[in-house]
Amino acid sequence: MTYETYPEMQIDPELPYTAVVTTNLGQMTFELLPAEAPLAVNNFVVLARNRYYDGVVFHRLIPRFMAQSGDPTGLGTGGPGYSFAIEPPRRAYVRGSLAMANTGRPDSNGSQFFIVFDDLTALGRLSPDYSLFGQMVDGEDTLAKIEAVPVGRSGTGEMSKPQETITITSIEIRDG
Repeated sequence: MTYETYPEMQIDPELPYTAVVTTNLGQMTFELLPAEAPLAVNNFVVLARNRYYDGVVFHRLIPRFMAQSGDPTGLGTGGPGYSFAIEPPRRAYVRGSLAMANTGRPDSNGSQFFIVFDDLTALGRLSPDYSLFGQMVDGEDTLAKIEAVPVGRSGTGEMSKPQETITITSIEIRDG
């Protein structure tokens, strides 16, 4: 499923939002950060509520770094059909941070996101070029299971292709 344009603003940046991400390895709960990244949160909420992420795999996994999902093709090249502005993070990328993946060009956020495995800001391993829009508040056991999945070479030669399928079953958005 693709869309022609970025969705209209459907969230209230003043309200709290939570995302319960259910995978075949368990559940993780994230506090979303609409006051810090309203565009990214709105995008994620709209796509999740439209069941865009249901059945999507984690296509890229780098231990001690991150796990990436949100591409309906499962190849790392797909997206929703639109892109939107990158919102600079207002906090550090730490274990359980939820951030938008992008192409490295301005205004290139789409549907892909990643979950951080380590304190990447303090280690200088990730520049502040990724919209940080959530923080895990429950599900450490599931995150550890995801990180423990063995990886092999991807099509680009990077050691990041999960050797076992990790699938998003659903994402439930709770607000208020």
